[in-house]
Amino acid sequence: MFYRVSLMGKLFGTSGIRGKYPEKVNPELGFKLGAAIAYMFNAKSMCVGGDGRVTTPILKFSVITGAMYVGADVLDTGLVPLPLIPWSIKKIKCNCGVYVTASHNPPTDNGFKVFSGRAMELTSIEEREAEELLRRGVWMPKNWDLVGSYSLRVDLIDEYIEGLSSRLSPSKVKFTPKILIDTANGAASHVTPKVLRNLGAKVFTLNANIDGRFPGRVPEPRPDVLEPLRPIAQSLNADVFFAHDGDGDRLAIVDPARGFIKQDRILALIAYYKLREGKGSIVASIDCGNALKDIVYELGGKLFLTKLGKTHEGLLKYGDVLMAGEPWKLIDPSWGTWVDGIYQAALITKIMMEEGVGIHSLMKQIPNYPQARYSILVDTELRNQIYDDVANFVSEELPRKLKKRVAEVLTIDGIRINFEDKSWILIRKSGTEPKIRLYAEALKTTELERMVNLVLTHARRISKIRKSKVFSVEGALIP
Repeated sequence: MFYRVSLMGKLFGTSGIRGKYPEKVNPELGFKLGAAIAYMFNAKSMCVGGDGRVTTPILKFSVITGAMYVGADVLDTGLVPLPLIPWSIKKIKCNCGVYVTASHNPPTDNGFKVFSGRAMELTSIEEREAEELLRRGVWMPKNWDLVGSYSLRVDLIDEYIEGLSSRLSPSKVKFTPKILIDTANGAASHVTPKVLRNLGAKVFTLNANIDGRFPGRVPEPRPDVLEPLRPIAQSLNADVFFAHDGDGDRLAIVDPARGFIKQDRILALIAYYKLREGKGSIVASIDCGNALKDIVYELGGKLFLTKLGKTHEGLLKYGDVLMAGEPWKLIDPSWGTWVDGIYQAALITKIMMEEGVGIHSLMKQIPNYPQARYSILVDTELRNQIYDDVANFVSEELPRKLKKRVAEVLTIDGIRINFEDKSWILIRKSGTEPKIRLYAEALKTTELERMVNLVLTHARRISKIRKSKVFSVEGALIP
C-alpha cells in the first residue's frame, strides 16, 4: 500500500510532529518538511540527526534530500540524542535543524522535531507558518550546480560530551555517587554514561544498547514502568536511579530506597539552587504542582505557567528566566535554549557530589504532595468527544461531588481546576497520542484517590456510552 501525506489537519502537536509510520509519518512528509523548513528560514545550512528507531534512517535522509533539493547544505550529526541538534546549531551556526524522533512513543511511531537558528524549538507561530508552507508547497528546486551539499559530522558528539562534562565538573567532591542509568535502548545510551563517568561518578548502565524496538522497557520512563526495575538499583547499592526516554531529552529519577520522585519536585530542586544564586523567573508547564510553587515563592522568585511543550517560549517572553521546565524536561538558559535530559542528569550528579549526599537526602528540602499522573487511551476518532464530556464533568460536577471550593480555573492547556485547599486537577488532550491526560494533586492520599477515581469512573462510563472499542488507563498515583 502506498501512503500519501495529508496536509489538511494540524501536523504539529505538543512537541513536534509524531504519528504512526507510514500512515502519518513517512518519507514524503520528511522530504516536504526538509524543503519547507529550509525555505522558511532561508537556510544556507541545516543540522540533521535522529534517534535509534528502525524507521529513523529513511526519514532522516528524506529530510536531508528535501533540504538539499532547495539549496541548503546539510550537516548530518548521525545517530545522536536530541539535545545534540540544538547544541550543534549553536556550535556551528546552522540556520535551523531537524531531528527525527517520536520521543517516548512506541516503536511503531516516528516524527520530527524542528529547531530554529536560535537553537530553540519552534514557537506556536512558527509552527503555524511551517504548516502553511507545507500545504502550499511554495519552494522551488535549485539547479544542478546549486543544490545543497552533504557533510557527515560524527565528531560533534565527542565535542558535546567534552563540553558538557567540562561545564558541570564539580567544584568540590564530598561524595562519589553510585548511579544506575537506564537509557531505554535509546539514543543517549552512549552519551549520558560517559558524561557521568567524566564527572567522577561510579556508573552502572541498564538497557544501554541502542535498539529501535525498545526491547528492554517501554521508552516512556513512567513510575509504573520504572518501579519493577528498582530492585536492580537496590542490589547495586545505587544512590540514585536515572532513566531516559528514547531520545534523551527526558529524565526521570528514582530513589532506590523509596521509589519514583515526582518530576516537578526535581524541577523544584533545581529551582531551589538557581534562586539561591540569584533572583529571577521560573517558567513551568501547566501540570506542575505545589512543590515548585512553594519553593519559588519561598525564595522570592516569580513563577509563570505555560502549555506543555511550549516552556521555551517563556525564554522569549520573560527577560530574567533562570530555568524553564515541565515534568521530565529541563531548559537551563545558562547552558542553552533547549530541553536537555543529559544535562539534567549531569547537573543533579554535580549537586550530589558537591553537597556530599545521595538523592534521598537532597530531596528532603523539597515539599512533597501526593500526586497522580494518568493517561486514558480511547478510540482516536472519539477522543475529542470523550474529552469534552470528561472536561465538562471536571469543571461542573467534580467540585460539588468533592465539596470543594474553586479558587482558580486555568485554560492555558486543557482545563485545570485549583481548589482553595491547594488540591488541583488538570485534564488535557495529549498532543502526540490518542490519549486524555489526567494530572492531580492533594494534601492527602485518600483525597487524591477519591478525586481521581471519580474522574476515571466517569471517563469509563462515557466511553461505553460513546461506544469506544478501546479504553485503558496507564499511570500511577504517587503518595
